[in-house]
Amino acid sequence: MNDLSTVPLWQMIIVFVLVLTQGAWIFWNARSRDLGKAAWFWGIWGSISMPVPLLLYWLFVIRRDYRRN
Repeated sequence: MNDLSTVPLWQMIIVFVLVLTQGAWIFWNARSRDLGKAAWFWGIWGSISMPVPLLLYWLFVIRRDYRRN
C-alpha cells in the first residue's frame, strides 16, 4: 500500500504548487467573467482537488461563453 510517508517531498511540493496555481487561476478567471460569489466557490474548489474542478469549470463556464459568441 502506498503511504504518504513514502512519497518524496519534491513530488508533494509539485502537486501542492499545481493545485494552488489551478485554484488561483480559476478564481481570477471567474472574477474576470463577473461570476460574483461563484468565483470564490470555483477558486476554493480548485485549490482542494485536481483536475476535476478545472474540467468542470471549462465545461460549465468557459465553453458556455464561447457558445454565446
